[in-house]
Amino acid sequence: MSTARRAHPLLQNGAGGDDGDDEREEEEEEDGDEEVEDEAAEDGDDEEEPRLKYQRLGGSVPAILSTDAAASIAVADRMVALGTHNGTLHILDFQGNQVKEIAAHTATINDISFDADGEYIGSCSDDGTVAISSLFTDEKLKFEYHRPMKAIALDPNYSRNYRRFATGGLAGQVLVLTKKTWGGYHKKVLRDGEGPIHSMKWRTDLLAWANDAGVKVHDMKTDRGIAFIERPKGIPRPEFLLPHLVWQDDTVLVIGWGTSVKIAAIRTDLSQGLNGIQRTIVAVGSEKYVDIVGSFQTSYHISGIAPFGDLLVVLAYIPDEDEKEKKFSASVTSRQGTAQRPEIHLVSWKNDEVTTDALPIHGYEHYKAKDYALAHAPFSGSSNAGGQWAAGDEPLYYIVSPKDIVVAKPRDAEDHIAWLLQHDCHEKALAAVEAGQGRTELLDEVGSRYLDHLIIERKYAEAAQRCPKLLRGSPSAWERWVFHFAHLRQLPVLVPYIPTENPQLSDTAYEVALVALTTNPSFHELLLTTVKNWPPALYSASPVISAIEPQLNSSSMTDTLKEALAELYVINSQYEKALSLYAELLKPEVFEFIEKYNLHDSVRDKVVNLMILDSKRTVHLLIQHRDIIPTYEVVDQLLHTDRNCDKRYFLHLYLHALFEIDIHAGKEFHDMQVELYADYEPRMLLPFLRTSQHYRLDKAYEIFAQRELVREQVFVLGRMGNAKEALSTIINKLENIEEAVEFVMDQHDDELWEELIRQCLQKPEMVGMLLEHTVGNLDPLYIVSLVPDGLEIPRLRDRLVKIVTDYRTETSLRNGCNDILKADCVNLLVKYYHEARRGVYMASMNEEVHGNRVDDGSSRASERSSSVRALDIKSRTRCGARCCLCFDPLPIQDISIIVFYCCHAYHLSCLEGGLDLMRSNSNQDSDNGSDDEDGSPSGESRMRCVLCTTAAA
Repeated sequence: MSTARRAHPLLQNGAGGDDGDDEREEEEEEDGDEEVEDEAAEDGDDEEEPRLKYQRLGGSVPAILSTDAAASIAVADRMVALGTHNGTLHILDFQGNQVKEIAAHTATINDISFDADGEYIGSCSDDGTVAISSLFTDEKLKFEYHRPMKAIALDPNYSRNYRRFATGGLAGQVLVLTKKTWGGYHKKVLRDGEGPIHSMKWRTDLLAWANDAGVKVHDMKTDRGIAFIERPKGIPRPEFLLPHLVWQDDTVLVIGWGTSVKIAAIRTDLSQGLNGIQRTIVAVGSEKYVDIVGSFQTSYHISGIAPFGDLLVVLAYIPDEDEKEKKFSASVTSRQGTAQRPEIHLVSWKNDEVTTDALPIHGYEHYKAKDYALAHAPFSGSSNAGGQWAAGDEPLYYIVSPKDIVVAKPRDAEDHIAWLLQHDCHEKALAAVEAGQGRTELLDEVGSRYLDHLIIERKYAEAAQRCPKLLRGSPSAWERWVFHFAHLRQLPVLVPYIPTENPQLSDTAYEVALVALTTNPSFHELLLTTVKNWPPALYSASPVISAIEPQLNSSSMTDTLKEALAELYVINSQYEKALSLYAELLKPEVFEFIEKYNLHDSVRDKVVNLMILDSKRTVHLLIQHRDIIPTYEVVDQLLHTDRNCDKRYFLHLYLHALFEIDIHAGKEFHDMQVELYADYEPRMLLPFLRTSQHYRLDKAYEIFAQRELVREQVFVLGRMGNAKEALSTIINKLENIEEAVEFVMDQHDDELWEELIRQCLQKPEMVGMLLEHTVGNLDPLYIVSLVPDGLEIPRLRDRLVKIVTDYRTETSLRNGCNDILKADCVNLLVKYYHEARRGVYMASMNEEVHGNRVDDGSSRASERSSSVRALDIKSRTRCGARCCLCFDPLPIQDISIIVFYCCHAYHLSCLEGGLDLMRSNSNQDSDNGSDDEDGSPSGESRMRCVLCTTAAA
């Protein structure tokens, strides 16, 4: 897969800067260098996101390279070693700050190597020396070989493995030196006579080196060669294009040489090679072998190679056309000042290119392929799970040129988001931030840029819809965008999304939003909804009211805007104005509004609108508060309204309800009410006519005559005194003899009976009906006697039979009633007689105190004693308040009194003899099993009035 080359802008001193800014912006360099140009060639909408980001190494590096030139580089877990052409070894931290400087050589340093612990560093130079130094002690070793040394590799376990290292150079020998126990070093030649040694890498027990013949892998543990990989054919000599070796892991060696890339896997069995490619190269007698699991050719010269997860990072030098035509002839060199920019290619093991980035290296026009170097720092634990490196574990790639060092590393989540924003993929950028990629603070930046993009694209509605998600709970951000939308005159699209809590904005923001909705009728519905939904405490209603009131009499005023204004009046406690608008809009809730805020007095001029809205409730309201709303005002409004409504019907409803509550309240309108009843509710006319005394009879009669209301005419004629005409109307127009009889009875005029009979005699049918309905009022024989001879009366026999039957029934009922009346009179007299014979015992004061009372055996007499005592004896008893036997005054101290209902009173002592006699007689009667005369059971002693008993006897 081929991709377009991208030229990346780099910051010269970018170690302390923001990585994202390094990729997005071009900045001036500190030393006055020209600005780095962004020459990225866009591949349309299909442009792929780069995998690496680049940054110039700052710190002490610019100062070092200003007086010297970089020749080689090596990277350890904690530091970077930079070798220069002057033979100085600079130990740097990862920001480029110099930690240590070692004057190791006097000529160009060709190669640098760290041990696995990063405690020792070895270097070789064209001055024929090899130097090994301890980074944390003063220990230093230097070896002289008198020939330029091109490669060095420290044993990964250098400090624990006899200070062993390997080196080689133009002499063509691969030397392995091991420190002896008794001092000095033991030198061993692994290979000789195959040309200069150009590169050397040591991993665990495996040492790989490249010479003119090819690449060899040696097992240092068994001291046996594993494999020989022949030098690619058709490439220039190594002094023009150096071979590059790198261990991807303990068993995979990557070889980049000229235009060829090979991946060799070290194996101990005959398993299938990686990626489906297998070619075995085995040294005789070796227990290990090498599989070439990947191999491909490039169109560029390889200046460095390093692993990148399952991919490869290749530093590419683009040759001139002359070099391509002459097939890398050794005699042809690149013309000075015409070289192209070096490139970083990210490729798979099958040469599928993922990305290609062109690097603006300082002075690249004058460099050749061998002037560049690539080193990487695969930290322990680095992983590429899910396409993302763990924080702090991402590999670093150092691209070295004589005067410049560029650091490449995998792009992180924030870089990914920045790239998406740069390419207007705002939704994807937002999704990435919400998924937890990058810093939380990025959400604000992404949201702001997304909204800016939508605004530029004039997608105002979409921008407003995104605001709750993008602005979240930031009041300042919300207010900024509210005012921005207002400036763009697009605030109405944002209003539905403006929060009212969490966060709550300033009152000015809410007021600006509401005022914006008043400007166009299409926004009025939203204004009403917003006013109803927003808590009134959020804003002041006065500015919004001031914006609406000038429109009241204009064409832009809509019912919806009026309702919104009414709601604002309520919020502003201007209830009377709100009531006027509610009534004008005929809102059903106006009645509850009137009751809630006690606005009955404000209803006086709104009767018509309320009647149109709900006449029943309005009438009830007007009647209930008629002391506040006078009747004449209501009638006047209804009579003179120009609204298109049935005002007479409303007037009828009001006056009718008023009449039912108070018949005198609207008496001045009773004449009008007669006509209204005649038009809308004739059945109510007669009750009204009978009750009211405040209407004109002549006018009422005229109305009834016009509308042919006969019964009402009869009533009015009767009240006018024209009873005969009324009777004639009933007989001639209604032909209802029963009503005629009832009318005559109500008039209590004997002449009307004669008139009734006279008029009925003119109609035979009426005579028969009169005979049926006058029983009990007139003598039927009298009516029959007046009937002319020969007058044929329909059903006369049946009617006479009925008259006789009714008469007999009436007579029988009268006799029965008389018998019942007589029986009731007798029973009541007998009852009164027996009651009158009973006495009431009135104890003396001493007896009342001690509770001693004469037991007369009568419960009813005892119950009534308290009331009888309270009587004025003088006025209630006969004999002038004296005992009827001794004739002494009754109120004698300590003497009890007995009073009878016949009003005879006695002293108890005077009646003792008679009382004993009565008890004796009572006992005798009891023996005979008889009852007293009054029907009471025998054995009960009864007090008898001596005078009345004697008289009865």
